[in-house]
Amino acid sequence: MEAAAKPNRKLLDQVSDVARFRHLSLRTEQAYRNWIKRYILFHDKRHPRELDAEAVRAFLTHLAVNDRVSASTQNQAFNALLFLYRQVLNMKFDVTGVERARNIRSLPVVFTKAEATAIVSRMRGARRLVAGLLYGSGLRIMETVRLRVKDIDFAREEIVVRDGKGEKNRLTMLPKALKHHLKLQVDAVQKLHKADLERGHGDVHLPYALERKYRHASKELIWQYVFPAEKLSVNPRTGRTGRHHVSEQNVQRAVKEALRKAGVQKKGSCHSFRHSFATHLLEDGYDIRTVQELLGHKDVRTTMISTHTC
Repeated sequence: MEAAAKPNRKLLDQVSDVARFRHLSLRTEQAYRNWIKRYILFHDKRHPRELDAEAVRAFLTHLAVNDRVSASTQNQAFNALLFLYRQVLNMKFDVTGVERARNIRSLPVVFTKAEATAIVSRMRGARRLVAGLLYGSGLRIMETVRLRVKDIDFAREEIVVRDGKGEKNRLTMLPKALKHHLKLQVDAVQKLHKADLERGHGDVHLPYALERKYRHASKELIWQYVFPAEKLSVNPRTGRTGRHHVSEQNVQRAVKEALRKAGVQKKGSCHSFRHSFATHLLEDGYDIRTVQELLGHKDVRTTMISTHTC
């Protein structure tokens, strides 16, 4: 089933229509809109239907030579234009003549067990718990902040990761050391949610079309985020006021600050905890296939890169 972009709507609105039809994240939708807008402005506001692969090559070359963007940024722009031509405009866009930037592969940063513990211990509140899950469960930062109450199985000591990278679901371990703290966090979410309901709010964003299928699910506790934002906000897609999850940028800043306080002389980040999780599992005797499943990697070679084993 193909997405139908309505020709009477503005081009960028058509981009949003197709992006939502294909369940792209809001962040990806916004990034694609931005790159397509820059592409059109670069070519003096000509409609993309009038442009060809050479026009795309010129734009990408401009990004690399004049704007000096990274290879990953240039490739994101390329993906946005590929999405525009193939998915929105339904044009047979020939990409053979367009040279894509090559990412320089660098080894991932891995903390020692002592370093990871030192960094987490210098964080406070919910952010410390988020960092603990990054390291203890191997979650990505967005997978962690998007966790919902129903995704944590305390009895089985498991966490269900839904719609992870590539829209895949998987199971990973719930660290015993965090079990009590997570229960307290869920209790706090329950109290906050009850207060929101009493004030006439309590709505949370539901993925895909679940809100139409389960009309009252958005107000149920099980769908609430485990790490809710401090303030209510308006959903840019629905226009409804509810409580979103905590900002991943706040966690990232807290990790950087904790790195400095712990005196860890590495260029680490939230994602370094995930690499550390995988590496330490291998050091503790887990086989690489098990680690691959816990991380949700499609190819074991990706797991090998994450753990410095290739």
